[in-house]
Amino acid sequence: MIDSASETETAILDAALAEVLSHGIRRTTASDIARRSGLSRQTLYRYWPDAQSIFAALVTRELLAALPRAVAEPADLDAMVELLVETADRIRRLPLVDRLRDTDPELFARYILDRLGTSQRAIHSETARRVLAGQAEGVVRDGDPTQLAAMVLLIAQSAVQSAPLVAEWLDDAAWRRELTRALHGYLRPESP
Repeated sequence: MIDSASETETAILDAALAEVLSHGIRRTTASDIARRSGLSRQTLYRYWPDAQSIFAALVTRELLAALPRAVAEPADLDAMVELLVETADRIRRLPLVDRLRDTDPELFARYILDRLGTSQRAIHSETARRVLAGQAEGVVRDGDPTQLAAMVLLIAQSAVQSAPLVAEWLDDAAWRRELTRALHGYLRPESP
């Protein structure tokens, strides 16, 4: 028996993840999630107003879980870029990302072309914070940290979402190496 709100939310999101991985978002209903979680639909609706809200919370949870936790500030640009690439690679390898890319490309398009989601805003905020810290240490080029972080987000997001398109040219190691070069070149301080 689930005995707390956060345990109930976790059970709902875990069930939603299992359903989406099995069937995709379009073929997953609140009834499917309720059945898999062992809860009633009414219980689901106490936490989220509809299935789309559950899916949004699920995507946010999964993407935010890929962010580094309690990592010390990188000592130099190489360490910062390594952290960014490692984070992008974790997101790229999420089963949910693969499934959504395969079954629900219009959802990807919405978050690429139309709007920023909660997870994108959190990733941007964390990146801007790290860029500012890198600038203070002199390891990241000058510029508005929010703008630099926005471009890093665009570069990494594109690399993550389009990786399967170029897999014949970029295996996993090459993907990481080339993303590292792109981010390093973009963030490197300009020579005097």
